[in-house]
Amino acid sequence: AAIAQVATRELTVDGFESQFGVNHLGHFLLVGLLFDCIKASSGRIVMVGSNGYRMGGKRIRFEDINWQENYSAWNAYSQSKLAQMMFGFELHRRIEASNGGVEVRVCHPGAAQTDLIKGKASPKMKFLWRLISPFAQTAEKGAWPEVMCATEDGLSGLALYGPTQRGDTAGRVGACKLEEFALAEDVAKKLWDVSVEMTGLDWTGQ
Repeated sequence: AAIAQVATRELTVDGFESQFGVNHLGHFLLVGLLFDCIKASSGRIVMVGSNGYRMGGKRIRFEDINWQENYSAWNAYSQSKLAQMMFGFELHRRIEASNGGVEVRVCHPGAAQTDLIKGKASPKMKFLWRLISPFAQTAEKGAWPEVMCATEDGLSGLALYGPTQRGDTAGRVGACKLEEFALAEDVAKKLWDVSVEMTGLDWTGQ
């Protein structure tokens, strides 16, 4: 579940910028609350990121994580998906450090024909999506990376899987180019601590 391109800054009921709250903090909290059950069953966690992580500011705005100033629908979305992916990579590292038991995989759907942009996006963004969407792949094909990450053995916990053609927007599913800033361990550790503080979930990921 995710939201995208919220035209004007909105807050969740807990007071978080909506895209960061839904796309990252909601997933952080859900995985944390379910983690013991997932570990007991030797389960697998699949994070669904977005190519949008490599756009926008390409960083986590710790100084203004809720976008109280200079809000941008696109930049806020990019931050939220980067945070979600960095959470997945950091969780993988923490699990590996504690002798494993749970696998974590990170993927993205490419450009898929879903209703994600039809919600609270600006009229301009909705118009652009109407122009682009006929060239996007089906929602079913957009789900293929998730299915692969949920079922395929031998995948890496520090990779991004998704469509590998047309700029990683469509086509055969495999490992995509992953920007180094998404793997920054110091940033991911700080993000983890901030997420614990914001959600109130005292969780180490082990």
